[in-house]
Amino acid sequence: MPVTQRRLPLIATFLLSVLPAAAQAQYARLPQYRIDPAQISISGLSSGAEMTVQFGVAYASLIRGVGVIAGGPYDCAEGGATRATRVCTCIFGCATEQIDVGKLVEKTRANAAKDEIDDPGQMKRHRVWMFSGTQDKLVPQAKMDALAAYYGAFVEPAQIAYTKDLKAGHGMPTRSYGNPCDTEIDPFLNSCNYDAAGELLQWIHGELKPPSGQKLGGSFLQFDQSEFLKNPGDHSLSEDGWAYVPASCADGGRACKLHVSFHGCNQFQSHSYWNFSYPFYHNFGRRYVDHAGFNGWADANDMIVLYPQATSSTLLGNPLGCWDWWGYDDANYALKKGRQMLAVKRMIDRVSGDAKR
Repeated sequence: MPVTQRRLPLIATFLLSVLPAAAQAQYARLPQYRIDPAQISISGLSSGAEMTVQFGVAYASLIRGVGVIAGGPYDCAEGGATRATRVCTCIFGCATEQIDVGKLVEKTRANAAKDEIDDPGQMKRHRVWMFSGTQDKLVPQAKMDALAAYYGAFVEPAQIAYTKDLKAGHGMPTRSYGNPCDTEIDPFLNSCNYDAAGELLQWIHGELKPPSGQKLGGSFLQFDQSEFLKNPGDHSLSEDGWAYVPASCADGGRACKLHVSFHGCNQFQSHSYWNFSYPFYHNFGRRYVDHAGFNGWADANDMIVLYPQATSSTLLGNPLGCWDWWGYDDANYALKKGRQMLAVKRMIDRVSGDAKR
């Protein structure tokens, strides 16, 4: 055999060994910024709302408040996909069984007693903003009423806002982007003449300057998520996530706010969908990052927005790219040590420069 032929297997082996590193190299390392630790908040839609609730409970000492759009109480699924899709939501039809809020409140206290989540007493100071559209059939208002009752066990009533009178379907309500407001189809961004992002940010952080309406002055960062969870695709986490960084926060000259926003199911970057608008077959891509409504507010108010990214995994039984809120990847999904939970916590620690938290 010629020398060149003998060397081909060695060359192929070398290339296979360096390709993963080369693929990851296209994503930046998430930087550290100067963040006011009293101004960290989170929000999410649908499965992102469930992730918001469980992260906000588990790491209650870390955050100022939460914004929940179409979500249910902490650990509502109790580790079961059927409960997740038929009791906590109505994805596959509504079961007659109702959400037992008292049971979930006690489970929260029990998890805290085992030091698996923060003391729920930390939630007393949280600012909680909730939204439920009257036309939402996937997460009907009864499910969010259960969430309101759950928060009522831990959060001061004056700290809770619950909007439930808008004729909106299942989706992120925006001022003018997306589908008609009462629909619930891809891309689950709905034009409602209602700025949910602005409403929740102002409820949590207080009065803010409105977006200028001009071109954004900051920059988008596509960062490597594998640094925070090894082999992220094995756990339905994308290799990369996004952050929006206003120019005022980029150099660390001032203490900025930090908001973490979780997308919903079927809003992962590689998701594709069909509809009657040209070109008919659409790639979801960065639609949530660009159009959920947070970046203009961030630009005007010295706020970095972190957009962690889940992805689909048929192997794990998560073809819709939802966040893990029923245990498809990890039995500890609702605890501080849950894989996706801990990955997001590490992202927050990196951005805020606090590796001790």
